[in-house]
Order: sequence, then structure tokens, then C-alpha cells
Amino acid sequence: MKTSIQNELELLRKQHDGLIRPTDVVDFARDPKTALHERFTWDDGKAATEYRLWQAREIIRVSVTFMPSIEKEYRTYVSLLDDRQREGGGYRSVVSVLKNPARRETMLSEALAELDGFRQRYAMLKELAPVFAAIDRVKTPRKAAQNRRVARRRKSLAIA
Repeated sequence: MKTSIQNELELLRKQHDGLIRPTDVVDFARDPKTALHERFTWDDGKAATEYRLWQAREIIRVSVTFMPSIEKEYRTYVSLLDDRQREGGGYRSVVSVLKNPARRETMLSEALAELDGFRQRYAMLKELAPVFAAIDRVKTPRKAAQNRRVARRRKSLAIA
């Protein structure tokens, strides 16, 4: 069942030859009677602050560093879920995350979760089956190790 917002987006898509453009969505949402209206910040001062924060995130996100050992550039900073859930969020140096085993594991788990999202978005493209199989090969040993850790934890709790 479609939400009111989905219905409004679908209306816009049909009105514009099958293409939904952000400018059309904003123009449509200016009408306070639309479901889309409440999804926007209409206070210009607050919207400006939110936009500057978005710009700051983009600046941090696109910052890259050259890593001689792999002869490639990589993102300098990463935002881990734990940090994003804190007031104001935040980013950490990728190097410091990779050096910390717990944070490295968090980063890897988040990367695998993103790959699951990728699989869900593109599951209909059979040409990507080899990519999905490769993801499964990475995840299978991790899942087995996780199951072993859980079993050991349960066993230790039963002994105590």
C-alpha cells in the first residue's frame, strides 16, 4: 500500500514524463496541504544551518589520503554507527579505526550491511549474481565465527 508521499511522488513522476526532479518535489511541497510539505524545513534560518551541516559532512566525506602501501587514495574519515548515534555525530580517521580491533570490526560489519543493501536494491539484475556470490563467500566464515563466539559465551554462562 502506498503512502501519501509515495502517491504524491508518483503524481509528480507522471506529470513530468516519468522523471521525478528534486526541484519539482520542493515546488509541489510548498503547498501546506501536501504530505510532502511536512518533510521539509521551511524556516529559512534553520534550513540554512542544516544545509551548512550537510556541506560540512560532504567536505569531510570526500576528503581522501594517498596510501603508499596500496598505491591508492582512500577516504580519510569514516562515520561509524556508534558515532552517528551520538549527539552531533562525528567522523574518525580511517587509519585510527583500522588500528583499533573493535572499531575495525564495526567498520567491517557496517560495510557488509551496506553490501546487503546493495544486494536488495539490485537483486533483479542477474548479471550481478557473481558479485552477490562473492559477498556470500566473505560473509560465511564471519557468520560461522560469530556463531562459535555465541556458543562459547552461552557455555561460559551455563558454567557460571
